[in-house]
Amino acid sequence: MTTRKKTMLVTLAAILIVSTAMFVSFEMSQKEADGQQVPAIAASQERTVSSTGSATASVLPDLVTVQFGVDTQAKTAQDSISSNSQMMNAIVNALENIGISKDEISTADFSIYPVYNDSIPDQTTGIHKSELIGYQTSNTLYVKTTKLSMAGNITDTAVSAGANRVDNISFSLSPEKEQSMQDDLLDKAVLNAKSRAEKAIDPLGQKIIGVKTVSLSEFNAPPPPIYPGAMSAMVDRSTPIFSSNQQVTTTVSVIFLIEDQ
Repeated sequence: MTTRKKTMLVTLAAILIVSTAMFVSFEMSQKEADGQQVPAIAASQERTVSSTGSATASVLPDLVTVQFGVDTQAKTAQDSISSNSQMMNAIVNALENIGISKDEISTADFSIYPVYNDSIPDQTTGIHKSELIGYQTSNTLYVKTTKLSMAGNITDTAVSAGANRVDNISFSLSPEKEQSMQDDLLDKAVLNAKSRAEKAIDPLGQKIIGVKTVSLSEFNAPPPPIYPGAMSAMVDRSTPIFSSNQQVTTTVSVIFLIEDQ
């Protein structure tokens, strides 16, 4: 065999080896690509059911808020503020004497503004003009306490000590009790969502195999009951004020994964 033939055979063998390697590599790459597409196919066949669950409980409030104020008027701003301060200090002292601490008393609002009389006509022209007749000071406090049974006593004491305005009395949940209720109701709401989903898919021959997403709603407590204009009921002492249970609710939305039974 000549040298030229040997060279040609070696070249052909090299070409064959390279071609074989490229084919094997292509086959492996194709299999890997096919393998990567499997989850996408599975995801497209994913079956789900959405369900909303809720839980409700009746709970007795553990906080009472009594809001009241003092309005005073005088010819000068200083006299108006001074008179108002004296009356408010007397109210705070009276509240402390019945067991309300300063930590339970807070300022809700304080304002002072001029008071005009618009009904006085000018003696010469007869045109009505505004005339400054004094200043009014308004100071509003509120008592927030866990002593629910003292709501009536707090109101009576404030009025007897000089409060000439009672804005409202409301009952609510403390942050600690609200958090405890929320934790308990969320658990029940999720179980309610699962139960509703199972009842819906069981006749269809399906069953729950997992959870895809869970969406939690905000804790829904109704506005606290408010007793406005309590001054009208304060003819006798020991004004009766009663708290009542509140209905609190929370909801969740869950998407469950399902498959054939």
